[in-house]
Amino acid sequence: MTVDLITVGRVSLDLFARDIGAEFHDITAFETGVGGSPVNIAIGASRLGLNAIAFTAVGDDEVGRFVRHFLRNENVITEFIPVKAGRRTGMAVVGVQPPDRFPLLFYREKPADIHLTIDEAKKLPLDAARALSLSGTALSHGSAHDVSLYLAEDASARGIMTFIDLDLRPDQWSHPLAFGLRARRVMPLCDVIVGTEEEFYAALSPAPEAVMAGEAVPDSGDLHKRMQDWAGEHDALLVLKRGDRGARLYLSDTQRDVPGYPVEIVNTVGAGDGFASGFIYGWAQGWGWEKAARFANACGALVVSRHGCARALPYRSEVEAFMEERGRA
Repeated sequence: MTVDLITVGRVSLDLFARDIGAEFHDITAFETGVGGSPVNIAIGASRLGLNAIAFTAVGDDEVGRFVRHFLRNENVITEFIPVKAGRRTGMAVVGVQPPDRFPLLFYREKPADIHLTIDEAKKLPLDAARALSLSGTALSHGSAHDVSLYLAEDASARGIMTFIDLDLRPDQWSHPLAFGLRARRVMPLCDVIVGTEEEFYAALSPAPEAVMAGEAVPDSGDLHKRMQDWAGEHDALLVLKRGDRGARLYLSDTQRDVPGYPVEIVNTVGAGDGFASGFIYGWAQGWGWEKAARFANACGALVVSRHGCARALPYRSEVEAFMEERGRA
């Protein structure tokens, strides 16, 4: 069996506030879901029609069983998810205060997914895979860092298309410089690197402290030059997510802007994962990068216009209808 995509990295039980607009201390109820950028990308890819494996780990408890059940219902392949005795599955709790306040709390005290091992990774059917998708957060702690490097090297040697979503979560890193130090070890092994301005700045800047503390990128012009230089030096595609402004593609010798789809914002959490799954889907269809980015922009726009995260990820027919309505099919 050919596998379109293997995603690698974190997973969580997600709790999303049902009380849209309420201050966090006034929340009365939560909706359950499954999250974590790599797993969301697997779910999004599956909903679009790809055959996806989620390579992550869960605890030997009811939460772990909930996660695997949720993924199976989304037609994500779960047989390569190890169950870690004595470990817990991570959790995320999200407030929903549109248009721009979405307080997010992570509970990731040595979660199961950072304890993936190389021996477990060797069981993956990489020889049957078309693409591998890595995640920046998997580089932060535990043996998942070694697993990511191992899989990136193996995929590169096999000529498998390798994506990485930089997926920066500042509170998961021991030092502001640590994210860049580890990301720059993996990025040269990747064909496509996806991130926001803040994520690329943290990965490529020698002084990312301000961004890691939640401040704005201090010098966008310098960042964009660094990105263009990186794309040329490493023969990689850098994909800058720009929200409703769309995406910018950095190729070896040029930049291309692909316009987005402004929509009324309900919840931005998960929009980047929708974008990534749509972009990978476009690649898998053999589309050019700009067409893939248009489709990805539509996926992200649909996610932000809905409540939830994984549950908000669109199906292919929904994306096609959305694009047709706006004249950018």
